[in-house]
Amino acid sequence: MKVRSIVLVFLFVVLSSPLLTAEETGYFQQGRVMESLVFDSKILDWDVKYSIYLPPDYDSSSRRYPVVYLLHGATDDETGWIQFGEVHLAADRAIAAREIPPMIIVMPDAKMTWYINDYQGTDRYEDMLITEFIPYIDKTYRTRTKKEYRGISGLSMGGYGALITAMRHPDLFTACAAFSSGTWTDEEIIKMEEKRYGQYYSKLYGHNLTGEARLSEHYKKYSPLHQGKSLPEETLKSVRWYLDCGDDDFLYRGNSALHVLLRERNIPHEYRVRDGGHSWIYWRTGITAGLKFIGEDFNR
Repeated sequence: MKVRSIVLVFLFVVLSSPLLTAEETGYFQQGRVMESLVFDSKILDWDVKYSIYLPPDYDSSSRRYPVVYLLHGATDDETGWIQFGEVHLAADRAIAAREIPPMIIVMPDAKMTWYINDYQGTDRYEDMLITEFIPYIDKTYRTRTKKEYRGISGLSMGGYGALITAMRHPDLFTACAAFSSGTWTDEEIIKMEEKRYGQYYSKLYGHNLTGEARLSEHYKKYSPLHQGKSLPEETLKSVRWYLDCGDDDFLYRGNSALHVLLRERNIPHEYRVRDGGHSWIYWRTGITAGLKFIGEDFNR
């Protein structure tokens, strides 16, 4: 009789209490992560590794999902956003809390290509991404293939890659969320010390260049600031833009300049300056907001 009373009291408390959210209980359905898968590129002379996050109900449903391409920074690889950014945990929580729709997140390795074609046509990463890799992902996984269900994001080198890829291919992406993007002003490129320029940019834009000679047509073609100036307004407005760069980040000039440029051209965008620098703590605490921004287009 005593046991029965305890059970009844327990049921009364549970049934009369408000439903607990996933955030309150600490329980989340987990998506599936597969790291360092290999894509055999015909354009590049190296295999492209990628990691992928599949939402919690992917294996138990037959539905198709929107997809976000999430790009890593310099010196990282396809595992960075999982290992250090914990994006899979952020996505699990946000999906459980209904802050973002279930989505596929694809994280390709780009080495130090900056996600573009170099000036000699040796490493044509942009061509690979657009003509080979995205079609491969759409064929291999149950993605929704229309522009309105595809977003792109990234940090640092990957933030730059997200910006320039969406600017050059606005027909493929509905939204772009760039964190601490590697966007430099012309003045910064001109004055950049030779060692730094040679380490990061000479292979992309031209060897043994100094001063204004660095501002080549190839450089301008892949500069978010130059593209932001030259692209038609309707082209820029066809993509939703989200910029986020910390107040202590060394990349603040280029990111601020891009914000000012878009404001002056009346291009709608979100611009965030949070407390922090160029670090995983900053990106890890911001990625959910970026996914929410992109995910707004995935929901109707």
